[in-house]
Amino acid sequence: MKEDNHTYTLVGPFSQVVTMQHLPEAGPIKDEELVVLENAGILVNGESIAQVGNYQEMLQLAEKSDYKLEKITEPMVVLPGLIDAHTHMCFAGSRANDYAMRVAGKSYLEIARSGGGILDSVRKTREATLIELVDLLKKRCDRHLHEGVTTSEVKSGYGLSVDEELKMLEAIKLVNKHHQIDLIPTCLAAHMLPPEHADAGLYLKHIVTELLPQIQEQQLANRVDIFIEETAFNGDDALTYLLEAKQMGFDVTVHADQFSTDGSRIAAEAGAISADHLEASGEEEIALLKEAEVVATVLPGASVGLGMHYAPARKMLDGGLCVAIATDWNPGSAPMGDLLLQAALIGASEKLTTAETLAAITVRAAKALNLKDRGSLQRKRLADFIAFPVADYKEILYFQGKLKPTAIWKKGVQVQAGKLSA
Repeated sequence: MKEDNHTYTLVGPFSQVVTMQHLPEAGPIKDEELVVLENAGILVNGESIAQVGNYQEMLQLAEKSDYKLEKITEPMVVLPGLIDAHTHMCFAGSRANDYAMRVAGKSYLEIARSGGGILDSVRKTREATLIELVDLLKKRCDRHLHEGVTTSEVKSGYGLSVDEELKMLEAIKLVNKHHQIDLIPTCLAAHMLPPEHADAGLYLKHIVTELLPQIQEQQLANRVDIFIEETAFNGDDALTYLLEAKQMGFDVTVHADQFSTDGSRIAAEAGAISADHLEASGEEEIALLKEAEVVATVLPGASVGLGMHYAPARKMLDGGLCVAIATDWNPGSAPMGDLLLQAALIGASEKLTTAETLAAITVRAAKALNLKDRGSLQRKRLADFIAFPVADYKEILYFQGKLKPTAIWKKGVQVQAGKLSA
C-alpha cells in the first residue's frame, strides 16, 4: 500500500491513544470530551498520519499491500508530541547567582544593580560565538526531545543589537536544520532597552528599519515579540512597534501582564496570536483577550523561579480563553525547562482537568504558535507522538511530571532521544 510515494508504517498496538481530536478550541474541557482509543494503532504515511484507530482494523488496512510494522509489546499510552510555545533556550551563561540572591530576599532592582538580571545574560550571549550558541541550544533541544517535546518556540532577545540578534536567530536556524526537534524562531529584540540606547521609541524604530528587514531577507523568523512592563517597554510604544511589524507580515505575540496589567490590552489591540505570562491578569484583561481571540499562554516555570503565584488559568478557561502552558525556559526566572512537570504543577494548583492540561501542551499550544499541522493525532497531521510506559493516560499527570515518555516518534520515525543535561 502506497500513497504519495511513501510506504505505510503501522505502529502499535498501544493500550490507549489520546488523540486530542474534537476538543473545543477555547474554554473549559471536561475529561469526558477526550477521545481515547483503546488497543489502537497509528498508521503513518511518510511524515504524516494516515489513520488512527483500532489496531486490528489498522492491521487489516496495512496488509492490503507492502507495509512496515513497528510492534509495541509493552503497555503504552500515546499522546501527540508535546509543544512548548514559549522559550528563551538560546542563551549563554548562567544566572545562578541571581537565583541565590533572589531566594535570599534581594529584589529585582537590587539584583540588576549588582550586575545581574537580563543584561547579564545579554553580556554573556554577546560574548559567545555562533558555534558556542549552536552547541548550547542543541544540548537543550536534546533534553527537550528526551522529555517528549517535539516542537518548541525559541526567542532571540539576549543580543539587543542588529548583529547580535541576527547571530542568535542564525544559531536557532542552524540547530533547527540539523536537529530532530522543530524550532519556531521568534524575534525578541524588544526584550528590554539595551545599554547603548537611551530612548525606547527610537530603539524600536531602529529594530523595524534595520533588523526586521534583514530577518525577512534571510528567512530567520516570521514572529515578533515584545516585553511590556515598567522595566521594559510601555504600551504605546509597543503597540506602534507591533502594528509596524504586523504590517511587514510578521505574526506578533506579547510578553504581557507579568507584574502589571497593560500588555493584554496591547495584545488585543494589536491582534496578537498570543499573550504570554498573564500572572497579573484579572477579569478585565481576560475579557479583552477573549473578545480579540488571543491565546493565553501561561508560564508556570517563571512563577516557580520567582516564587510568585501562577497565572489564573482556571479563571481564564472559565472566561472562555484558549489556554496554553509553556516553560519560559530561560537563564533567569525559569531555568528548569521541564514542560510536563510544570503543566502538572499548575494543573494541580489551578484545578485544571486532565484534558485541559494535556490540551494546553499539545493542541492548544499548537494554536498559540499558529501551527495547524500538529497537536492532535489525526489524518494528515504530522506523525509526532510520544509513548508513556503505562496503561491508563491518567497516570501521566498523576506522577506530577516524573513519568517521562520512553518512546518518541518525530515525523513518523522513532528517534533516539538525547541525554538529559542542564
